[in-house]
Amino acid sequence: ARITKNPFVDPRAEICHDGLTLGPHAFVADRVIVYKARDGGPVAIGKSTHVLRDSVLETGQGGSITIGEDTFLHPRCQVMAYKSNISIGDHTAIAPSCAFYSYNHGIKSGELIKKQPLTSRGDINIGSDVWVGFGVTILDGVTIGDGAVIGAGSVVTHDIPANAIAVGQPAK
Repeated sequence: ARITKNPFVDPRAEICHDGLTLGPHAFVADRVIVYKARDGGPVAIGKSTHVLRDSVLETGQGGSITIGEDTFLHPRCQVMAYKSNISIGDHTAIAPSCAFYSYNHGIKSGELIKKQPLTSRGDINIGSDVWVGFGVTILDGVTIGDGAVIGAGSVVTHDIPANAIAVGQPAK
């Protein structure tokens, strides 16, 4: 095997984003999609970070994504940064099938959902050394402190302090 300091992007990944930066030893697996919609901000993937198959990282309407060093985004995760930013710290483990949404659709009665403006309560900030269990959903405006653990299947709608263990729908 050849060891390189260069990042690796599998040829079967779909990179449709002119603002993607990759740190040394970063790894983007097959079938990952990195997509920039209208007015999308940058995507930065840190040193030795892995984004594994079938994950989607998408920015639009000013949102950006930053993932720190030595972090793992396991298969089938969705990181959707519209209106606000998403930041994931260093040495963090995101289990498969997690979803991060920094926005919501308007829900005014009598209007098509697709035509309603997006809204946001603010950025999603996930600290360092965090474990996010299988199938977790993290919504706009949430900060998860360093060292926290979020139990599988949880829906995080409010801040979680550092070193806390939170589970449930909504996570507490």
